[in-house]
Amino acid sequence: MMRKSLLALTIALTLTNQTSAFADTTSDSIEARLALMEKRLEAAEQRATDAENRAKKAEQNVQLLTKQSKENAQQVRALRENPPVAQTVNVPAPVPTTTVAAATPVAAPTLTPTEKKVAEIAEGFEFHGYARSGLIANDSAAGTKSGPYLTPAGETGGAVGRLGNENNTYVELSFEHKTKLDNGATTRYKVMLADGQESFNDWTGDTSSLNVRQAFVELGSLPTFTGVFKDSTLWAGKRFDRDNFDIHWLDSDIVFLAGTGGGIYDVKWNDNFKSNLSIYGRNFGDIEGINDTIENYIVTSNNFVGPFQFMLSGLRAKENDERVNDTIVRSNNAGDTGVHALVAYHGDDFYGLRDGTSKVALLYGHGLGAEVKSVGADGNLLEDANTLRLATYGTTRLNDTWSFAPVILAQDSKDRYIKGDQYRWATFNARFIQKITDNFALAYEGSYQYMNLDPKGFNDRQSVNGGFYKLTFAPTFKVGDIGDFYSRPEIRFFASWMDWNSSLDHYASNDAFGSSGFTAGGEMNFGVQMELWF
Repeated sequence: MMRKSLLALTIALTLTNQTSAFADTTSDSIEARLALMEKRLEAAEQRATDAENRAKKAEQNVQLLTKQSKENAQQVRALRENPPVAQTVNVPAPVPTTTVAAATPVAAPTLTPTEKKVAEIAEGFEFHGYARSGLIANDSAAGTKSGPYLTPAGETGGAVGRLGNENNTYVELSFEHKTKLDNGATTRYKVMLADGQESFNDWTGDTSSLNVRQAFVELGSLPTFTGVFKDSTLWAGKRFDRDNFDIHWLDSDIVFLAGTGGGIYDVKWNDNFKSNLSIYGRNFGDIEGINDTIENYIVTSNNFVGPFQFMLSGLRAKENDERVNDTIVRSNNAGDTGVHALVAYHGDDFYGLRDGTSKVALLYGHGLGAEVKSVGADGNLLEDANTLRLATYGTTRLNDTWSFAPVILAQDSKDRYIKGDQYRWATFNARFIQKITDNFALAYEGSYQYMNLDPKGFNDRQSVNGGFYKLTFAPTFKVGDIGDFYSRPEIRFFASWMDWNSSLDHYASNDAFGSSGFTAGGEMNFGVQMELWF
Protein backbone atom coordinates (compact mmCIF):
# COMPACT_ATOMS: atom_id res chain seq x y z
CA MET A 1 0.00 0.00 0.00
CA MET A 2 2.85 2.26 0.86
CA ARG A 3 4.50 1.45 -2.50
CA LYS A 4 1.38 2.41 -4.42
CA SER A 5 1.19 5.72 -2.58
CA LEU A 6 4.84 6.47 -3.39
CA LEU A 7 4.28 5.55 -7.02
CA ALA A 8 1.26 7.83 -7.24
CA LEU A 9 3.15 10.68 -5.65
CA THR A 10 6.04 10.24 -8.07
CA ILE A 11 3.74 10.27 -11.10
CA ALA A 12 1.95 13.41 -9.82
CA LEU A 13 5.23 15.26 -9.30
CA THR A 14 6.42 14.32 -12.78
CA LEU A 15 3.25 15.61 -14.43
CA THR A 16 3.44 18.81 -12.41
CA ASN A 17 7.01 19.52 -13.59
CA GLN A 18 6.12 18.86 -17.23
CA THR A 19 3.15 21.21 -17.06
CA SER A 20 5.30 23.94 -15.55
CA ALA A 21 7.95 23.51 -18.26
CA PHE A 22 5.31 23.68 -20.98
CA ALA A 23 3.88 26.87 -19.46
CA ASP A 24 7.36 28.45 -19.33
CA THR A 25 8.03 27.53 -22.95
CA THR A 26 4.68 29.00 -24.07
CA SER A 27 5.36 32.29 -22.23
CA ASP A 28 8.80 32.68 -23.84
CA SER A 29 7.32 32.09 -27.30
CA ILE A 30 4.68 34.74 -26.81
CA GLU A 31 7.22 37.27 -25.62
CA ALA A 32 9.40 36.54 -28.65
CA ARG A 33 6.50 36.98 -30.99
CA LEU A 34 5.56 40.23 -29.32
CA ALA A 35 9.12 41.49 -29.68
CA LEU A 36 9.13 40.52 -33.35
CA MET A 37 5.81 42.28 -33.90
CA GLU A 38 7.18 45.38 -32.17
CA LYS A 39 10.18 45.38 -34.51
CA ARG A 40 7.90 44.98 -37.50
CA LEU A 41 5.77 47.91 -36.30
CA GLU A 42 8.88 50.03 -35.87
CA ALA A 43 9.98 49.12 -39.41
CA ALA A 44 6.53 49.95 -40.75
CA GLU A 45 6.60 53.31 -38.98
CA GLN A 46 10.04 54.01 -40.50
CA ARG A 47 8.77 53.12 -43.96
CA ALA A 48 5.79 55.43 -43.45
CA THR A 49 8.12 58.22 -42.35
CA ASP A 50 10.32 57.64 -45.40
CA ALA A 51 7.27 57.67 -47.66
CA GLU A 52 6.10 60.94 -46.12
CA ASN A 53 9.53 62.49 -46.68
CA ARG A 54 9.52 61.32 -50.28
CA ALA A 55 6.05 62.81 -50.75
CA LYS A 56 7.24 66.15 -49.36
CA LYS A 57 10.24 66.08 -51.68
CA ALA A 58 8.01 65.24 -54.64
CA GLU A 59 5.73 68.14 -53.73
CA GLN A 60 8.74 70.47 -53.64
CA ASN A 61 9.82 69.18 -57.05
CA VAL A 62 6.33 69.81 -58.41
CA GLN A 63 6.45 73.37 -57.06
CA LEU A 64 9.86 73.89 -58.67
CA LEU A 65 8.65 72.53 -62.01
CA THR A 66 5.60 74.77 -61.79
CA LYS A 67 7.83 77.79 -61.19
CA GLN A 68 10.07 76.82 -64.11
CA SER A 69 7.00 76.35 -66.30
CA LYS A 70 5.82 79.86 -65.44
CA GLU A 71 9.27 81.26 -66.23
CA ASN A 72 9.27 79.45 -69.57
CA ALA A 73 5.79 80.78 -70.31
CA GLN A 74 7.02 84.31 -69.56
CA GLN A 75 9.94 83.84 -71.95
CA VAL A 76 7.57 82.56 -74.64
CA ARG A 77 5.33 85.58 -74.01
CA ALA A 78 8.34 87.87 -74.50
CA LEU A 79 9.15 86.15 -77.80
CA ARG A 80 5.54 86.43 -78.93
CA GLU A 81 5.42 90.14 -78.08
CA ASN A 82 8.70 90.79 -79.90
CA PRO A 83 9.47 88.07 -82.33
CA PRO A 84 12.64 88.28 -84.32
CA VAL A 85 12.54 90.20 -87.58
CA ALA A 86 15.13 89.85 -90.29
CA GLN A 87 17.26 92.54 -91.92
CA THR A 88 17.88 93.00 -95.62
CA VAL A 89 20.14 95.45 -97.43
CA ASN A 90 17.41 98.05 -97.70
CA VAL A 91 15.72 97.09 -94.47
CA PRO A 92 17.80 96.96 -91.32
CA ALA A 93 15.04 95.18 -89.44
CA PRO A 94 16.12 92.51 -86.92
CA VAL A 95 14.40 89.47 -85.80
CA PRO A 96 12.93 88.71 -81.96
CA THR A 97 15.27 87.91 -79.33
CA THR A 98 14.27 87.96 -77.91
CA THR A 99 14.27 86.88 -77.77
CA VAL A 100 14.40 84.86 -78.94
CA ALA A 101 14.91 85.19 -80.24
CA ALA A 102 13.59 86.53 -80.89
CA ALA A 103 13.85 85.37 -81.16
CA THR A 104 15.13 85.86 -79.77
CA PRO A 105 16.29 87.12 -77.62
CA VAL A 106 13.99 89.90 -77.13
CA ALA A 107 12.08 91.50 -74.24
CA ALA A 108 8.79 93.32 -74.79
CA PRO A 109 8.09 96.60 -72.99
CA THR A 110 4.66 95.26 -72.01
CA LEU A 111 6.31 92.82 -69.58
CA THR A 112 6.76 93.99 -66.01
CA PRO A 113 10.28 94.51 -64.64
CA THR A 114 9.82 91.44 -62.43
CA GLU A 115 8.82 89.27 -65.41
CA LYS A 116 11.83 90.46 -67.37
CA LYS A 117 14.17 89.86 -64.44
CA VAL A 118 12.82 86.32 -63.91
CA ALA A 119 13.28 85.56 -67.60
CA GLU A 120 16.91 86.75 -67.48
CA ILE A 121 18.27 84.92 -64.42
CA ALA A 122 17.74 81.32 -65.53
CA GLU A 123 21.15 79.69 -65.21
CA GLY A 124 23.05 77.69 -67.80
CA PHE A 125 23.45 77.48 -71.55
CA GLU A 126 20.64 78.41 -73.94
CA PHE A 127 20.18 78.14 -77.68
CA HIS A 128 17.66 80.26 -79.56
CA GLY A 129 17.02 80.77 -83.22
CA TYR A 130 14.98 82.18 -86.05
CA ALA A 131 14.72 80.94 -89.63
CA ARG A 132 12.63 81.29 -92.71
CA SER A 133 13.14 79.64 -96.06
CA GLY A 134 10.92 79.28 -99.09
CA LEU A 135 10.42 78.93 -102.80
CA ILE A 136 8.46 81.33 -104.99
CA ALA A 137 7.69 81.41 -108.72
CA ASN A 138 5.25 83.20 -111.00
CA ASP A 139 2.42 81.59 -112.96
CA SER A 140 4.82 80.89 -115.84
CA ALA A 141 7.03 78.82 -113.54
CA ALA A 142 9.74 81.45 -113.80
CA GLY A 143 11.60 83.64 -111.36
CA THR A 144 9.84 86.67 -109.95
CA LYS A 145 10.43 89.68 -107.71
CA SER A 146 9.33 89.64 -104.09
CA GLY A 147 9.95 91.04 -100.64
CA PRO A 148 8.23 93.39 -98.19
CA TYR A 149 10.28 96.30 -99.55
CA LEU A 150 9.96 95.75 -103.32
CA THR A 151 7.92 98.94 -103.98
CA PRO A 152 9.58 102.32 -104.62
CA ALA A 153 8.49 103.41 -101.13
CA GLY A 154 10.48 100.50 -99.75
CA GLU A 155 13.71 102.50 -100.11
CA THR A 156 12.56 104.77 -97.28
CA GLY A 157 11.01 102.00 -95.17
CA GLY A 158 7.61 101.58 -96.82
CA ALA A 159 6.96 97.88 -96.26
CA VAL A 160 4.01 95.84 -97.52
CA GLY A 161 2.65 92.50 -96.29
CA ARG A 162 5.26 89.71 -96.27
CA LEU A 163 2.90 86.71 -96.42
CA GLY A 164 3.44 84.96 -99.77
CA ASN A 165 5.96 87.65 -100.67
CA GLU A 166 9.38 86.27 -99.71
CA ASN A 167 11.82 83.98 -101.51
CA ASN A 168 14.95 84.17 -99.40
CA THR A 169 16.53 82.01 -96.72
CA TYR A 170 17.42 83.86 -93.54
CA VAL A 171 18.84 82.26 -90.39
CA GLU A 172 19.75 83.52 -86.93
CA LEU A 173 21.51 81.37 -84.32
CA SER A 174 21.77 82.77 -80.79
CA PHE A 175 23.89 81.25 -78.03
CA GLU A 176 23.60 82.44 -74.45
CA HIS A 177 25.15 81.60 -71.11
CA LYS A 178 23.58 82.83 -67.88
CA THR A 179 24.70 82.52 -64.28
CA LYS A 180 23.45 83.64 -60.89
CA LEU A 181 26.02 84.13 -58.16
CA ASP A 182 25.62 83.46 -54.44
CA ASN A 183 25.51 87.21 -53.80
CA GLY A 184 22.46 87.53 -56.08
CA ALA A 185 24.27 89.09 -59.06
CA THR A 186 23.55 87.73 -62.53
CA THR A 187 25.57 87.52 -65.73
CA ARG A 188 24.50 86.98 -69.32
CA TYR A 189 26.66 86.48 -72.39
CA LYS A 190 25.10 86.32 -75.86
CA VAL A 191 26.44 85.90 -79.36
CA MET A 192 24.26 85.77 -82.48
CA LEU A 193 25.23 84.59 -85.96
CA ALA A 194 23.12 85.45 -89.00
CA ASP A 195 23.12 84.70 -92.72
CA GLY A 196 20.80 85.51 -95.61
CA GLN A 197 20.56 84.04 -99.10
CA GLU A 198 18.35 84.43 -102.14
CA SER A 199 19.75 81.41 -103.95
CA PHE A 200 17.71 78.19 -103.98
CA ASN A 201 20.88 76.06 -104.00
CA ASP A 202 21.96 73.90 -101.07
CA TRP A 203 25.55 75.24 -101.15
CA THR A 204 25.85 79.03 -101.08
CA GLY A 205 29.25 79.51 -99.45
CA ASP A 206 30.51 81.74 -102.24
CA THR A 207 27.71 84.27 -101.67
CA SER A 208 27.35 83.88 -97.91
CA SER A 209 26.87 86.97 -95.78
CA LEU A 210 27.41 85.11 -92.50
CA ASN A 211 28.37 87.51 -89.73
CA VAL A 212 28.25 88.12 -86.01
CA ARG A 213 25.30 90.46 -85.45
CA GLN A 214 25.46 90.47 -81.65
CA ALA A 215 28.13 89.84 -79.01
CA PHE A 216 27.56 91.40 -75.59
CA VAL A 217 27.68 90.87 -71.83
CA GLU A 218 25.18 91.92 -69.14
CA LEU A 219 25.80 92.26 -65.40
CA GLY A 220 22.60 92.44 -63.36
CA SER A 221 21.40 92.87 -59.76
CA LEU A 222 24.82 93.92 -58.49
CA PRO A 223 24.63 93.82 -54.67
CA THR A 224 26.46 97.16 -54.27
CA PHE A 225 23.88 98.92 -56.45
CA THR A 226 21.21 100.51 -54.29
CA GLY A 227 18.45 103.06 -54.59
CA VAL A 228 17.26 103.68 -58.15
CA PHE A 229 20.03 101.38 -59.47
CA LYS A 230 18.91 98.34 -57.46
CA ASP A 231 18.11 95.45 -59.84
CA SER A 232 19.43 97.42 -62.82
CA THR A 233 21.53 95.75 -65.55
CA LEU A 234 24.81 97.00 -67.03
CA TRP A 235 25.79 95.95 -70.54
CA ALA A 236 28.51 96.47 -73.12
CA GLY A 237 29.22 95.10 -76.58
CA LYS A 238 27.51 94.78 -79.95
CA ARG A 239 23.77 94.24 -79.77
CA PHE A 240 20.18 95.00 -80.75
CA ASP A 241 18.61 97.12 -78.05
CA ARG A 242 16.50 95.03 -75.70
CA ASP A 243 13.39 97.17 -76.08
CA ASN A 244 13.18 97.37 -79.87
CA PHE A 245 9.77 96.32 -81.17
CA ASP A 246 8.39 95.53 -84.59
CA ILE A 247 5.46 94.72 -86.89
CA HIS A 248 6.23 91.15 -87.83
CA TRP A 249 3.71 90.92 -90.71
CA LEU A 250 5.55 93.71 -92.53
CA ASP A 251 9.08 92.59 -91.57
CA SER A 252 9.49 96.10 -90.21
CA ASP A 253 10.70 97.37 -86.88
CA ILE A 254 8.83 100.25 -85.39
CA VAL A 255 12.14 101.31 -83.90
CA PHE A 256 15.50 99.55 -84.27
CA LEU A 257 18.38 100.81 -82.16
CA ALA A 258 21.56 98.77 -82.62
CA GLY A 259 25.32 99.00 -82.84
CA THR A 260 28.29 98.73 -80.50
CA GLY A 261 28.34 100.49 -77.17
CA GLY A 262 27.18 100.21 -73.59
CA GLY A 263 24.49 101.25 -71.18
CA ILE A 264 22.25 100.44 -68.25
CA TYR A 265 18.73 99.01 -68.20
CA ASP A 266 15.96 99.41 -65.61
CA VAL A 267 16.99 102.46 -63.60
CA LYS A 268 13.87 102.49 -61.46
CA TRP A 269 12.76 105.93 -60.32
CA ASN A 270 9.59 104.57 -58.72
CA ASP A 271 7.30 101.56 -59.05
CA ASN A 272 5.81 102.89 -62.28
CA PHE A 273 8.72 104.74 -63.92
CA LYS A 274 12.00 103.32 -65.19
CA SER A 275 14.68 104.37 -67.68
CA ASN A 276 17.30 102.84 -69.95
CA LEU A 277 20.40 104.90 -70.77
CA SER A 278 22.80 103.96 -73.56
CA ILE A 279 25.38 105.06 -76.11
CA TYR A 280 25.72 103.26 -79.45
CA GLY A 281 28.23 103.72 -82.22
CA ARG A 282 27.73 102.97 -85.93
CA ASN A 283 29.87 103.29 -89.04
CA PHE A 284 28.05 104.69 -92.03
CA GLY A 285 28.21 102.12 -94.76
CA ASP A 286 26.84 99.08 -92.89
CA ILE A 287 23.43 99.56 -94.44
CA GLU A 288 23.34 102.09 -97.26
CA GLY A 289 26.58 101.05 -98.95
CA ILE A 290 28.75 104.13 -98.30
CA ASN A 291 32.42 103.16 -98.24
CA ASP A 292 33.96 105.30 -95.51
CA THR A 293 34.83 105.25 -91.85
CA ILE A 294 32.73 108.12 -90.49
CA GLU A 295 31.40 107.17 -87.08
CA ASN A 296 27.97 108.10 -85.80
CA TYR A 297 27.37 108.19 -82.03
CA ILE A 298 23.86 107.85 -80.60
CA VAL A 299 23.05 108.76 -76.98
CA THR A 300 19.62 107.55 -75.90
CA SER A 301 17.27 107.85 -72.94
CA ASN A 302 14.43 105.32 -73.20
CA ASN A 303 11.75 105.81 -70.54
CA PHE A 304 8.73 103.74 -69.56
CA VAL A 305 5.83 105.05 -67.49
CA GLY A 306 3.21 102.34 -67.14
CA PRO A 307 2.16 101.34 -70.69
CA PHE A 308 3.72 104.48 -72.23
CA GLN A 309 7.19 104.77 -73.73
CA PHE A 310 9.13 108.02 -74.26
CA MET A 311 12.42 107.74 -76.15
CA LEU A 312 14.83 110.55 -76.98
CA SER A 313 18.14 110.26 -78.85
CA GLY A 314 20.85 112.68 -79.92
CA LEU A 315 23.17 111.86 -82.84
CA ARG A 316 26.61 113.18 -83.78
CA ALA A 317 28.81 112.19 -86.77
CA LYS A 318 31.82 114.46 -87.02
CA GLU A 319 32.83 115.46 -90.57
CA ASN A 320 29.80 113.75 -92.09
CA ASP A 321 28.75 117.19 -93.37
CA GLU A 322 31.62 116.94 -95.88
CA ARG A 323 29.68 114.25 -97.73
CA VAL A 324 28.00 115.56 -100.90
CA ASN A 325 24.76 114.10 -102.26
CA ASP A 326 25.24 114.53 -106.02
CA THR A 327 22.20 114.63 -108.30
CA ILE A 328 21.29 115.75 -111.79
CA VAL A 329 19.58 118.78 -110.23
CA ARG A 330 21.83 120.05 -107.45
CA SER A 331 24.23 118.96 -104.73
CA ASN A 332 23.68 119.21 -101.01
CA ASN A 333 25.84 118.35 -98.04
CA ALA A 334 24.78 115.68 -95.57
CA GLY A 335 24.25 116.51 -91.90
CA ASP A 336 26.49 115.77 -88.93
CA THR A 337 23.98 116.01 -86.06
CA GLY A 338 20.43 114.88 -85.43
CA VAL A 339 17.58 114.27 -83.00
CA HIS A 340 15.23 111.29 -82.79
CA ALA A 341 12.09 110.94 -80.63
CA LEU A 342 9.43 108.30 -80.08
CA VAL A 343 6.20 108.20 -78.09
CA ALA A 344 4.48 104.81 -77.87
CA TYR A 345 1.62 103.05 -76.13
CA HIS A 346 1.84 99.31 -75.44
CA GLY A 347 -1.67 98.03 -74.85
CA ASP A 348 -2.72 94.75 -73.26
CA ASP A 349 -6.02 94.77 -75.16
CA PHE A 350 -7.20 95.41 -78.73
CA TYR A 351 -7.42 99.22 -78.73
CA GLY A 352 -9.69 99.11 -75.69
CA LEU A 353 -12.38 97.29 -77.67
CA ARG A 354 -11.83 93.63 -76.84
CA ASP A 355 -9.25 91.09 -75.66
CA GLY A 356 -5.97 91.08 -77.55
CA THR A 357 -2.93 93.31 -77.93
CA SER A 358 -2.18 96.65 -79.60
CA LYS A 359 0.69 99.08 -80.03
CA VAL A 360 0.71 102.68 -81.27
CA ALA A 361 3.85 104.72 -81.94
CA LEU A 362 4.58 108.21 -83.24
CA LEU A 363 8.17 108.89 -84.33
CA TYR A 364 9.93 112.12 -85.31
CA GLY A 365 13.45 112.67 -86.57
CA HIS A 366 15.52 115.68 -87.61
CA GLY A 367 18.90 115.75 -89.34
CA LEU A 368 20.68 112.42 -88.91
CA GLY A 369 17.70 111.33 -86.81
CA ALA A 370 15.34 111.56 -89.81
CA GLU A 371 15.81 107.82 -90.42
CA VAL A 372 13.28 107.13 -87.69
CA LYS A 373 13.13 103.33 -87.85
CA SER A 374 16.81 102.34 -87.96
CA VAL A 375 18.23 105.02 -85.70
CA GLY A 376 21.55 106.40 -86.92
CA ALA A 377 21.78 104.13 -89.95
CA ASP A 378 21.60 106.63 -92.84
CA GLY A 379 24.57 108.91 -93.48
CA ASN A 380 23.08 110.69 -96.51
CA LEU A 381 20.46 112.63 -94.55
CA LEU A 382 20.62 116.42 -94.74
CA GLU A 383 21.01 118.63 -91.70
CA ASP A 384 17.48 119.97 -92.36
CA ALA A 385 15.84 116.58 -93.02
CA ASN A 386 12.55 115.98 -91.19
CA THR A 387 10.54 112.76 -90.89
CA LEU A 388 7.27 111.95 -89.17
CA ARG A 389 6.03 108.36 -88.95
CA LEU A 390 2.92 106.68 -87.50
CA ALA A 391 2.86 102.95 -86.75
CA THR A 392 0.14 100.84 -85.16
CA TYR A 393 -0.94 97.22 -85.12
CA GLY A 394 -3.07 94.90 -83.05
CA THR A 395 -4.12 91.26 -82.68
CA THR A 396 -7.40 89.77 -81.48
CA ARG A 397 -9.47 86.60 -81.63
CA LEU A 398 -12.83 87.37 -83.17
CA ASN A 399 -14.21 83.96 -82.12
CA ASP A 400 -13.06 80.35 -81.78
CA THR A 401 -12.42 80.18 -85.53
CA TRP A 402 -11.20 83.59 -86.69
CA SER A 403 -8.27 85.81 -85.61
CA PHE A 404 -7.50 89.28 -86.94
CA ALA A 405 -4.41 91.53 -87.11
CA PRO A 406 -4.60 95.00 -88.73
CA VAL A 407 -1.60 97.27 -89.45
CA ILE A 408 -1.14 100.91 -90.42
CA LEU A 409 2.31 102.31 -91.24
CA ALA A 410 2.69 105.81 -92.72
CA GLN A 411 5.52 108.29 -93.21
CA ASP A 412 6.18 111.83 -94.47
CA SER A 413 9.82 112.81 -95.01
CA LYS A 414 11.00 116.17 -96.39
CA ASP A 415 14.40 117.62 -97.33
CA ARG A 416 15.69 114.11 -96.82
CA TYR A 417 18.55 113.84 -99.30
CA ILE A 418 18.03 116.90 -101.53
CA LYS A 419 16.60 120.24 -100.44
CA GLY A 420 12.94 120.26 -101.46
CA ASP A 421 12.51 116.49 -101.90
CA GLN A 422 9.57 114.66 -100.33
CA TYR A 423 8.75 111.00 -99.67
CA ARG A 424 5.16 110.26 -98.64
CA TRP A 425 3.65 106.81 -98.34
CA ALA A 426 1.10 104.85 -96.29
CA THR A 427 0.59 101.09 -95.94
CA PHE A 428 -2.61 99.39 -94.83
CA ASN A 429 -2.36 95.69 -94.12
CA ALA A 430 -4.70 93.10 -92.61
CA ARG A 431 -4.18 89.41 -91.91
CA PHE A 432 -6.91 86.93 -90.98
CA ILE A 433 -6.46 83.37 -89.71
CA GLN A 434 -9.31 80.88 -90.11
CA LYS A 435 -8.93 77.77 -87.97
CA ILE A 436 -9.92 74.55 -89.75
CA THR A 437 -8.42 71.97 -87.38
CA ASP A 438 -5.98 72.13 -84.47
CA ASN A 439 -3.10 71.82 -86.94
CA PHE A 440 -4.44 73.44 -90.11
CA ALA A 441 -5.62 76.96 -90.88
CA LEU A 442 -6.25 79.24 -93.82
CA ALA A 443 -4.43 82.58 -93.73
CA TYR A 444 -5.58 85.59 -95.75
CA GLU A 445 -3.64 88.82 -96.15
CA GLY A 446 -4.39 92.02 -98.01
CA SER A 447 -2.05 95.00 -98.48
CA TYR A 448 -2.51 98.41 -100.04
CA GLN A 449 0.18 101.05 -100.24
CA TYR A 450 -0.11 104.58 -101.62
CA MET A 451 3.05 106.52 -102.39
CA ASN A 452 3.87 110.03 -103.59
CA LEU A 453 7.63 110.29 -104.09
CA ASP A 454 9.56 113.33 -105.31
CA PRO A 455 13.29 112.58 -104.90
CA LYS A 456 14.45 115.57 -107.00
CA GLY A 457 16.79 113.34 -109.00
CA PHE A 458 18.62 111.87 -106.01
CA ASN A 459 20.33 108.62 -107.06
CA ASP A 460 18.65 108.96 -110.49
CA ARG A 461 15.20 108.44 -108.95
CA GLN A 462 12.16 109.96 -110.68
CA SER A 463 9.01 111.54 -109.23
CA VAL A 464 6.11 109.08 -109.14
CA ASN A 465 2.82 108.51 -107.36
CA GLY A 466 0.36 105.65 -107.32
CA GLY A 467 -0.82 102.58 -105.47
CA PHE A 468 0.26 98.97 -104.91
CA TYR A 469 -2.10 96.08 -104.14
CA LYS A 470 -1.47 92.54 -102.87
CA LEU A 471 -3.76 89.65 -101.91
CA THR A 472 -2.48 86.36 -100.47
CA PHE A 473 -4.14 83.04 -99.67
CA ALA A 474 -2.01 80.67 -97.58
CA PRO A 475 -3.05 77.19 -96.30
CA THR A 476 -0.93 76.76 -93.17
CA PHE A 477 0.15 73.82 -91.02
CA LYS A 478 1.45 74.23 -87.47
CA VAL A 479 1.71 72.29 -84.21
CA GLY A 480 1.06 75.14 -81.76
CA ASP A 481 -2.02 77.26 -81.11
CA ILE A 482 -3.41 77.43 -84.63
CA GLY A 483 -5.04 80.83 -84.13
CA ASP A 484 -2.04 82.46 -82.46
CA PHE A 485 -0.25 84.94 -84.74
CA TYR A 486 3.03 84.30 -82.90
CA SER A 487 2.93 80.51 -82.71
CA ARG A 488 5.74 78.83 -84.66
CA PRO A 489 6.99 76.70 -86.40
CA GLU A 490 4.66 76.66 -89.36
CA ILE A 491 4.70 75.53 -92.99
CA ARG A 492 2.63 77.54 -95.42
CA PHE A 493 1.70 77.11 -99.06
CA PHE A 494 0.59 80.31 -100.78
CA ALA A 495 -0.80 82.02 -103.83
CA SER A 496 -0.31 85.79 -104.14
CA TRP A 497 -1.60 88.31 -106.61
CA MET A 498 -0.14 91.80 -106.85
CA ASP A 499 -0.52 94.82 -109.10
CA TRP A 500 0.40 98.51 -109.13
CA ASN A 501 -0.06 101.71 -111.11
CA SER A 502 2.09 101.78 -114.24
CA SER A 503 3.63 105.13 -113.29
CA LEU A 504 5.58 103.34 -110.54
CA ASP A 505 7.50 101.39 -113.20
CA HIS A 506 9.45 104.57 -114.00
CA TYR A 507 10.78 105.34 -110.51
CA ALA A 508 14.23 103.85 -111.12
CA SER A 509 16.06 101.76 -113.69
CA ASN A 510 17.54 99.39 -111.12
CA ASP A 511 14.61 98.61 -108.81
CA ALA A 512 12.02 95.82 -109.04
CA PHE A 513 9.17 97.71 -110.67
CA GLY A 514 9.60 98.11 -114.40
CA SER A 515 12.33 95.49 -114.64
CA SER A 516 12.20 92.83 -117.33
CA GLY A 517 9.10 90.69 -116.89
CA PHE A 518 7.92 92.62 -113.84
CA THR A 519 5.71 95.50 -114.91
CA ALA A 520 2.27 96.76 -113.94
CA GLY A 521 -0.67 94.68 -115.10
CA GLY A 522 -0.81 91.95 -112.48
CA GLU A 523 1.60 89.32 -111.17
CA MET A 524 0.55 85.93 -109.82
CA ASN A 525 3.02 84.06 -107.62
CA PHE A 526 2.97 80.64 -105.97
CA GLY A 527 5.23 79.06 -103.39
CA VAL A 528 5.90 77.35 -100.09
CA GLN A 529 7.68 78.65 -97.00
CA MET A 530 8.61 77.61 -93.50
CA GLU A 531 9.16 79.93 -90.53
CA LEU A 532 10.14 79.27 -86.94
CA TRP A 533 11.58 80.86 -83.84
CA PHE A 534 12.32 79.52 -80.40
